[in-house]
Amino acid sequence: MHHCIGMLNSKSPLIMGILNVTPDSFSDGGLYISPSRLREGVETMLLDGAQIIDVGGESTRPFAHPVSTEDELRRIIPAIQAIRDLSIDIPISIDTTKAEVARAALENGATIVNDISALRSDPVMIDVVKKYDGPIIIMHMQGTPKDMQIAPNYDDVIEEIISFFKERLYAIIRQGIDPKRIIIDPGIGFGKTVEHNLTIIRNLSAFKTLGCPILLGHSRKSFLAKALDLEVNERDCATAMISTLCCSATRKADILRVHNVALTKQAVKLASLLSNN
Repeated sequence: MHHCIGMLNSKSPLIMGILNVTPDSFSDGGLYISPSRLREGVETMLLDGAQIIDVGGESTRPFAHPVSTEDELRRIIPAIQAIRDLSIDIPISIDTTKAEVARAALENGATIVNDISALRSDPVMIDVVKKYDGPIIIMHMQGTPKDMQIAPNYDDVIEEIISFFKERLYAIIRQGIDPKRIIIDPGIGFGKTVEHNLTIIRNLSAFKTLGCPILLGHSRKSFLAKALDLEVNERDCATAMISTLCCSATRKADILRVHNVALTKQAVKLASLLSNN
């Protein structure tokens, strides 16, 4: 089993830095297009204390359009190779719903598959993850990025997400995947209103009943802007505050997926200094 899963038993959440090699991601689109900027970004992330780097070549922001496999591969392979040049052992996750992209990423040094469709989008994805033994992140989303924010609706958001994960875990395990490999992501901002997102964060411990580590992807998302009336470039403080709150025993995330690694490192350290254990 890859050492990332072993690391998840630590008291503090692991910090996953987001490396979007896309021209159109909502927060950092176009930032890492040139090789020198990419290398610089990775170096900064490693120095700032990232424990995992998540590479994505397709924007999944609301109303985003899908990109071709060729485009996605052209973006992510150099990024993974740039990370591996600088660190031989940091866990790298590939944020994709395409089996072909996941396979190429894993062959080039990625160690984790992060699939926002929870292995539903591409029927071949299950075969790809079967050939490797690294962690698999499955996310909850209502609808698709193109339509998910039009009118999100739940009777009970926590219950519905839990039952979705129960169904996915059953289906994935039945196909021969070790349940110890699976990490769940409740999908902040993926078919959720501001209130749904706050409810998920408030009740994060409810997902512990599923027996899987929990990833929280709250960084710079629009619910923060709506709740606090902020511009997109003003969301790092609120992100860090939520990160601090999600280090407590009652509301603990196992992985924090963030853009600003340095601030998150401070948030996690502060939470640890203030905790009683």
